[in-house]
Amino acid sequence: MADRKEGMEKATFAAGCFWGIEVGFGKIPGVTSTAVGYTGGTHDNPGYEEVCSGRTGHAEAVEVTFDPSAVSYGDLLDIFWECHDPTTPNRQGPDVGTQYRSAIFFHDSEQEQAARASLEAQQNSGRFSNPIVTEITPAATFHMAEDYHQQYLEKRGAASCH
Repeated sequence: MADRKEGMEKATFAAGCFWGIEVGFGKIPGVTSTAVGYTGGTHDNPGYEEVCSGRTGHAEAVEVTFDPSAVSYGDLLDIFWECHDPTTPNRQGPDVGTQYRSAIFFHDSEQEQAARASLEAQQNSGRFSNPIVTEITPAATFHMAEDYHQQYLEKRGAASCH
């Protein structure tokens, strides 16, 4: 299964600015840790300013480590859909650019199948009036964001999407 370490698995999601979704996932029982960073791009070791330029192809993302005996990948997908608007290409609220795209980065074939089924269910649910534009792609190297981005909103007592 996906990146097993002592029974833990990883899931990686991009849904606009990584600060809010990190807090949302971090509050879920069974999620043991979260980290924000950059993935899905072409440059090695990208930094925040470089990613914000839109030239690296990376998305701001959150890497979630979770205990599948306590929370399912499907539950994480449900939270992902709740945390953002998956119908706006390369945009979430005031944040615009490919780095803010909606994407699910799967770590194995089971996650891929679950992500595709979840996307189809969301599209058919009638919840969204526009087509879902979320990418579903293999997980690539996850580059940790700078320390000041980690648990950014939590450190400031701000709310999240969940």
